[in-house]
Amino acid sequence: MFIDIHSHAYRFPGPPNPKTNAQWFSTPKQLLERYHELDIERGILLPIVNSEVYLPQSNDDIIEMAEESNGKFIPFCNVDPRAITNSADAPLDVLLRFYSSRGCRGIGEVMPNLYFLDPRVQNLFRHAEALQMPVTFDISVRIGGNYGLVDDVGLPQLEESLKRFPGLKIFGHGPAFWAEIGRLETPSDRDGYPDYRISEGIVPKLLRRYKNLYGDLSAGSGYNALARDPDYAAIFIDEFQDKLLYGTDICAPDQKAPLASYLTHLRDEGKISDNAFVKVARENAVRVLGL
Repeated sequence: MFIDIHSHAYRFPGPPNPKTNAQWFSTPKQLLERYHELDIERGILLPIVNSEVYLPQSNDDIIEMAEESNGKFIPFCNVDPRAITNSADAPLDVLLRFYSSRGCRGIGEVMPNLYFLDPRVQNLFRHAEALQMPVTFDISVRIGGNYGLVDDVGLPQLEESLKRFPGLKIFGHGPAFWAEIGRLETPSDRDGYPDYRISEGIVPKLLRRYKNLYGDLSAGSGYNALARDPDYAAIFIDEFQDKLLYGTDICAPDQKAPLASYLTHLRDEGKISDNAFVKVARENAVRVLGL
């Protein structure tokens, strides 16, 4: 029933999560077991290449896992904006074109701890737009001590990027993105999961204004954006039913993934239409990625 726009896997269990001492990332087999449990028919595998996050993995490993999955996994590639020459004119298109030719449908998850408007990030976006490869990012509120592209309150750097690259499909993701589905009570609310009811914030305005912005609903941040205010969630899904994408962002094999049951509940309660549900669950991914 569902297509997962956002998932991760490592071929072998790596070092444990230092905070919990538990397995940090699923193996392909473990991820497929979760897919069976959640009624997910297939999903996008996003390679992690930025050292701010975890042990970098190769695009080739992701492609190989996808090839061995009998169509269950669809590969994205990933290129650090600092690759090749660590400059604003690095020929990143050479790498992106190669991985596109090997079946990668997009780029991400882009997570270097650099500003959106860093010239090296803008260079990556420029090449991605030219090759018509969508980009999934994670976002941070600070430089240092974190991972993800950095923006300010109100997401002005993301907006400027949407303006500069109108042909680039960008999948918004992460706490600092989804916190701004509502108007912030304080700037520090960007760095977590707000729990107060929603008065329209910047994210719906950006979705309305820019055809190239989509909402990646994966992880706790995407789920919280909807679950914190079910009444607003119904309004939001109805308006943006063509721009929202179901996802899990499953990392650890036992990670909770409540979004599927929440969307199903909204549909069964008549708060969202079956048509909107199907679009968010799978059809938007099929259309946007040409699956």
